[in-house]
Amino acid sequence: MVCIYCGSETSITNSRLQKRRNSVWRRRKCLNPDCGAIFSTGEAADYEKTWVVQSPGGALSPFLRDKLFVSIYKACQHRPSALEDAIGLTDTVMNAVLREARNGSLAADKLTQAAYTVLKRFDQPAAISYQAFHTDVLKRG
Repeated sequence: MVCIYCGSETSITNSRLQKRRNSVWRRRKCLNPDCGAIFSTGEAADYEKTWVVQSPGGALSPFLRDKLFVSIYKACQHRPSALEDAIGLTDTVMNAVLREARNGSLAADKLTQAAYTVLKRFDQPAAISYQAFHTDVLKRG
């Protein structure tokens, strides 16, 4: 990676796995003696370009993390910390479905069920709200 300030090569001075977000945090230092900047970077898989979601009818659509986030956020709107909660819950759901995304394909009902299960453990009213918008999948499972 190049320096974000001068474009010179950089070296990694520290690196840590972020298990909750399935990412890597890195501290970098610019090798240009005139710059010497120190900055942080993050590396994570790009699921939006890797996964597709398969509907019960078989139709495929790209995975959209933002779509998952919005549905969780709407379920948590009654909470004073809805935004922060939805961010963390979305990460938790993403980690829960990692094993389900075989060969880059994720069943829509598995994603919905995982989100419901995470919400149910976190906040029962949020889970009920989420369930109200996903009755077609959650009543079957």
